[in-house]
Amino acid sequence: MSEPVMIAGRGDGVKIQLAQWGQNGKAVLCIHGITANCRCWDVVASSLEKGVRVLAMDLRGRGRSDKPASGYSVDQHCRDIVALLDDLGLKRPVIMGHSLGAFIALAFAANYPERVESAILVDGGGDLSAEQMAKVFSGIKPALERLGKVFPSADAYIDLMKQAPYLQPWSPALEAYCRYELTEVEGGVKANIDPLHIQEEAINLGKMKAASLYGKINGKVLILRATEGLLAADDILLPEPVVEGMIQEIPNAQRVDIQGTNHYGILFRPSPLRDEAIRSFLQG
Repeated sequence: MSEPVMIAGRGDGVKIQLAQWGQNGKAVLCIHGITANCRCWDVVASSLEKGVRVLAMDLRGRGRSDKPASGYSVDQHCRDIVALLDDLGLKRPVIMGHSLGAFIALAFAANYPERVESAILVDGGGDLSAEQMAKVFSGIKPALERLGKVFPSADAYIDLMKQAPYLQPWSPALEAYCRYELTEVEGGVKANIDPLHIQEEAINLGKMKAASLYGKINGKVLILRATEGLLAADDILLPEPVVEGMIQEIPNAQRVDIQGTNHYGILFRPSPLRDEAIRSFLQG
């Protein structure tokens, strides 16, 4: 796994921090999940960087990007991306998003078709029933509960994260990802994400109807699906009926199920199937 180069860009009135792997070839802009950061892409990006320029952004309010008091919605993230592409001189990159990032990638591909070549949706982008959404939020509850808490040291924080059943097996990539989000505060360290920003994000995401965007997408779409739950067998982001509906309604879409991975493992665990699916899609 290779270390990224950190660069800064400009979003819609905010500084956006990015991690970059590779400098030449097709550009792929990666967008993380609701409480994640750019380093969640370390494993995937390291497998792609030969001949591809991979850029992973910290969304506003996360990682080392600016953290304004408000503006946490899919529409605002899309405006940040437009400004960021202009700042970086990128005309039509591939957009790849995980979880919340998949919804952002979906909306961007639908609403800014002239600025995107194609889209990769990693375990996200489907409309879930209220019952299924409740299961998912129950599964990610431990991840949400870490926000706002002060830990005596970075090691204490890492020790807690190592106990999460959905982050097994632990790896250097997970450790780098977790340490990246820490900031020093009085009494120790905490994750540098404001829970109120995430609350605003979740409320706005709940209003989004992803299916209304499916028919507006012109380019190719690859859907990568995790098959395992987080804390239960069925707390998954893309149940079979949901992903089948996406395939039927999104023009020129294809799916690849990454067997044996959950919502986090689909990014953090080594997967030749995932990497080959992405490489084949990028080569077209």
